[in-house]
Amino acid sequence: MEEGEPNNFSSGFKIELSHLRTTKYEELLMNFHPPAIEIRSLRVDYGDFLAVDDLSLTVPRGEVFGLVGPNGAGKTSTFRVLTTLMEPTYGEVLLDGVDVLEDLETARRIIGYMPDLAPVPSDLKVWEFLDFHAAAYGIGSRASRRERVAECLEEVALTDQCEKWCGELSRGQTQRVVLAKTLLHRPRVLILDEPASGLDPLARRDLRNALRRLADGGATVFVSSHILSELAEMCSSLCVMNRGRLLAAGTVDQVRHQLCDTRRLLTLTPLSHHSEAAAWLSSQAAVHELRIEGQQIIFGFGADDHAQADLLEGLIRHGIRIRSFEEKRSSFEDILVEVAQNNRTR
Repeated sequence: MEEGEPNNFSSGFKIELSHLRTTKYEELLMNFHPPAIEIRSLRVDYGDFLAVDDLSLTVPRGEVFGLVGPNGAGKTSTFRVLTTLMEPTYGEVLLDGVDVLEDLETARRIIGYMPDLAPVPSDLKVWEFLDFHAAAYGIGSRASRRERVAECLEEVALTDQCEKWCGELSRGQTQRVVLAKTLLHRPRVLILDEPASGLDPLARRDLRNALRRLADGGATVFVSSHILSELAEMCSSLCVMNRGRLLAAGTVDQVRHQLCDTRRLLTLTPLSHHSEAAAWLSSQAAVHELRIEGQQIIFGFGADDHAQADLLEGLIRHGIRIRSFEEKRSSFEDILVEVAQNNRTR
């Protein structure tokens, strides 16, 4: 290459590299979405009482995520910080990437908060109650408010109740009207404190369906309850708190595994050869506390799902014909009661 001749290869390479970096950077930006809720080392004190103790939790977008725990677990204190109603002793809370302590106004536009037993005036019709709050949220003209009210009523399946007096609504209908009010300003993160409290099974089903529709539409729903089974049927993931501390988080099965003793209680009912089946089981390392009750062999098993499947396969290979083979699982309420009792003395 002659002296002074432009280095076309070098300059071309730089251009291509620069283009590659820009493209990759833009792609990363487009693909990056912060979690809907991110809590980092949150602590809340009321004088000498520690309500929330070093809580760290991430809630992905588009989920119905449950927070469960007995009374006094720290659920409401956590929600009060999330909804900017109080400042924590220390810690960080980000909603859709926005720090709620640094940018209150933006955070409040992101949030839709439904407190436990939210009051509803008995002397307003359903549409009047919602129209009043739509005006308070600054939703445009009267026509646009009416349109938004109608959309929210349809979202919670209460369109046919719009002319009804709020005082005539059932408990379940009242909860759904409050949920409709919470949706008026199109929040990206919904925080619902005990929304199913006191609802009958039909009303809980209606609420559950409404929350799932919201999550399917892109919203994130963070919902609390002291009834674990209630959240298990409503949520895609959940976490468990007690005495201010996070004990478990994940899917329903993951939470069950984290909270429970890994030992299982299994029941085998052979068609015959009960003593032979019992003797073979007793020889297995993971089997313990075996007993025979009538036609059933009941025993503890200290291994995982794969080992349990291998155990059943071994019984069959050993020539044991089996009428039934099942695992007894604790109810979610039993698990939560045990968790609360175990942590009460810690």
